[in-house]
Amino acid sequence: MIEVTNLTKEYLEGETPTTALKNITFSIAKGEFVSIMGPSGSGKSTLLHVLSFLDRPTGGTYTFLGKSMNDMDDAELAHVRNADMGFVFQSFNLLSRLTVYDNVEIPLLYSTVPEEKRKDLIEDAVKAVGLEEKMHSEAGRLSGGQKQRVAIARALVTNPDVIFADEPTGNLDSVSGAQVMDILEKLHDKGRTIVLVTHETYTAEFANRIIRVKDGQIESDVPVLKSRHTRQEFIK
Repeated sequence: MIEVTNLTKEYLEGETPTTALKNITFSIAKGEFVSIMGPSGSGKSTLLHVLSFLDRPTGGTYTFLGKSMNDMDDAELAHVRNADMGFVFQSFNLLSRLTVYDNVEIPLLYSTVPEEKRKDLIEDAVKAVGLEEKMHSEAGRLSGGQKQRVAIARALVTNPDVIFADEPTGNLDSVSGAQVMDILEKLHDKGRTIVLVTHETYTAEFANRIIRVKDGQIESDVPVLKSRHTRQEFIK
C-alpha cells in the first residue's frame, strides 16, 4: 500500500537548508498496524505529513496504492486524502457546536457519496466506536475520550484504505487512552491499515511493527513480538 524510497525533506530557513528526513526507505502492506516513534525533532511528524499527503518530499519517491505522489497535482492529492485516508489527531479537531452526527458527516460533504447514503454510513461509523447514545449530542459537551472516539468515527466514515493516527492518546487520561487504543486494535483486527505516530512506547506496542526515527533517519524497523495488551495493563 505504501512504499517510500530514499525519501528526503528539506526546509529553507533563510539561505540555510534544514534536513528533516534523510533517505528514508520502507514499505507498509495493506492490513498492517505500524507505529512510528521518535523524540521531539526526530522527523516523525514530518514523515507523517508526507505520508498523509499534507506535504511533499524534496527528494526520493512515495508510492501510495501503486501511484507515485510525484505524478499527482494538488487537486489529486486532496482527492486521495479525502477518499482513501482517514485522520485522527491529538487535539481531536472537532467542531464543538456541531453534533456527533454532523462532525462525522464532514468528510462525506467533500466526497462523491450520494446524500441518501450518508445517514447509514454515519450511523455505522458512530456505532463502531460505541457512541450511538451520543449521536445527536454536541461534540463540545463530550469527554476527551468520547471526542477522540468521534474523531475515529469521522476517520472511518469514508471507508479509507489507511487511518493515520497522530498521538491519539496524547490528551487523554489512561482509561480513555485505553478505550481509544482498544478501538484502533479492533479496527486492525477487521483488516484496517493503521499508521500510528506516538512518543509513548506502551501505546506503540499495540502495533505489529515499530519504526523508530532519529535525526531524520530510520534507526530501527522491527516487529512487535508480544501478547495482546489488556486494558488493565494499559491503565497501569
